[in-house]
Amino acid sequence: MGGRSGRDAGRTYELVILVDTSVWVDFFADRDLSHVTRLEELILDNEDLALCGIVLTEILQGIADDTTYRHIRRYVAPLVMLPITDAVFVKAADIYRKLRKKGITIRKSDDCIIAATVLDHHCQLLHNDKDFEPIQRHFPLKVVKP
Repeated sequence: MGGRSGRDAGRTYELVILVDTSVWVDFFADRDLSHVTRLEELILDNEDLALCGIVLTEILQGIADDTTYRHIRRYVAPLVMLPITDAVFVKAADIYRKLRKKGITIRKSDDCIIAATVLDHHCQLLHNDKDFEPIQRHFPLKVVKP
């Protein structure tokens, strides 16, 4: 997995894949699902995988056991951490508003922020969350297929 080079000035992210919480949860639960298999392939291929603050929070907040928490925290530590700027939050609001005007409601604002982060950094998204599907249809969100 790629290093924390995502914090380097001038870093480009076109080949980076932000992995959504929906995939990490199934991965850490060792579920036999296509998006988990895809993540395992990306890890074996040493692809640059990324998180953003929201995904990191979502992954960690659901862990009750302290030992598991520490293990997963160490596991994700080497991933690229994509910064979230003010522009990303504005873009997330624009995504939500545009879709709402079309009669589409995204259930969680966090998904709009994650999508806006991917768009802002021109990277790709690996997910298993149906809320990203309408975003994909109406915005140039690049998605890794399982």
